[in-house]
Amino acid sequence: MRLVLASTSPARLSVLRGAGIEPQCFAPEVDEESEVEAREEQLGRALSAPELVEYLGRLKAEDVVRRHGPAGTGEIDGLVLGGDSAFLLDGEILGKPYTPEVALERSRQHRGQTGVLHSGHWLIDCRGGEVRGARGEVDTATVTLSSDVSDGELEAYVATGEPLLLAGGFAIDGLAGAFIERIEGSPSCVIGLSLPALRRLVTGLGHEYPALWNR
Repeated sequence: MRLVLASTSPARLSVLRGAGIEPQCFAPEVDEESEVEAREEQLGRALSAPELVEYLGRLKAEDVVRRHGPAGTGEIDGLVLGGDSAFLLDGEILGKPYTPEVALERSRQHRGQTGVLHSGHWLIDCRGGEVRGARGEVDTATVTLSSDVSDGELEAYVATGEPLLLAGGFAIDGLAGAFIERIEGSPSCVIGLSLPALRRLVTGLGHEYPALWNR
């Protein structure tokens, strides 16, 4: 059974490959900012972080199914996974830093503190030329940055460019791994795709998780 990843994230792809899954990948085309604004206007309130990541994961999966599934190009025959992540520190959602200045400021704020990482997932069963079902789940983990990390170490990390496009501005599976003092929850959740959550979604749709192993 084929897993289709509705994402261009190298981190999510790496997690799946490490778990014995080589997915078929498609880039979603979702205007996240406008979609979130429209959803919040519809609800009359701001989305919580868990709601946000599950909603965006759903939009990405549905977009890929719409363009590449039975009603589109017909390239998809499998389970389509969309995902999104958000990192909270002191109750504030911290997205991708994008600039070195913001990345350094956030890493200093995180030093000695514990942040919360929410990873949202949406899985669509798109087999046999039709959509057969869908399920979503949000997994959560906490990440504590060591209090003794020096300014020089943080500046050197930011200078590598690694944290600029990462939610929260760090990667536990990369150069910042030495700075992470403690993680509570699934390690893969912190990277952006919770393997335990994926297994629960697959089995919840009536399939056997090992059927995804193809590497």
